[in-house]
Amino acid sequence: MKGFINEIQDNDMYVKDLGKMIYDFCGLNYLNNPSSLALKVSKRLSVLNMSYREYTEFLKRNQQEWNNLIELITNNETYFFREESQLNELSNAILPQLRNKKCIRIWSAACSTGEEPYSLAMTIAESGIVPLESVRIIATDINRKVLQIARRGWYHKNSLCFRRTPKEMLDKYFFPQDEGFQIKSFLKDRIEFRHSNLLNDEDMAADEKVDIIFCRNVLIYFDSVTTRRVIANFYNRLHPGGFLFLGHAETITGMNTNFETINARATFYYRKRGVESTPF
Repeated sequence: MKGFINEIQDNDMYVKDLGKMIYDFCGLNYLNNPSSLALKVSKRLSVLNMSYREYTEFLKRNQQEWNNLIELITNNETYFFREESQLNELSNAILPQLRNKKCIRIWSAACSTGEEPYSLAMTIAESGIVPLESVRIIATDINRKVLQIARRGWYHKNSLCFRRTPKEMLDKYFFPQDEGFQIKSFLKDRIEFRHSNLLNDEDMAADEKVDIIFCRNVLIYFDSVTTRRVIANFYNRLHPGGFLFLGHAETITGMNTNFETINARATFYYRKRGVESTPF
């Protein structure tokens, strides 16, 4: 460890340069924690036999390498039915307001390995309030590797992703396959998985508006400047009156975002006020 620390100190300027490149690319903030960043990428540098300086130059020339780097620096821990109080609010309070819409669009931003969008689909199916066929879920992530897992929809039987999954839900919406469980096709058919960067203007400029956005436990990795930019993008993608769910440890209250805070019994979330102009 002492040798690793000395190496970081010797390459401090180039590690900080790498942190700045990552911040500009996707908003993840390692600017004040270069040792954590260096620890995450050190094995990759060993494989490539590169110094930090050489690696920053390599990233400028090789766009494909960003996929490998993103896999190393993103946190993809999740599970089915996470923050269940929010799913209950979706079922009990929000879906009844949308029941007359011909098509309900939901965006699962930073969907990781797919547990969130599949949980949304199961929650909607269980509610019986709207037909599952009237719902379209767009699920995005910056990490291409986790998207491959999400698209497949297969999870090992011993995975911690099932730690909050009731047996009756497992039996109803999965079928056993090999050493795990496969999501049934009628749920998969409602979800479109896409690669997307929340800070990429082209990715965020999609024409389609959505009714609900789930982006949970992502903003905790951003600073206030990046958070405002991401929230502005969410605002523009929502229909007037649309809903935004963040993680319980995240808040945009006090940011003057033109979202109103909805305080429910067991959770809170946000609603876009009924205007179309950009709030910032």
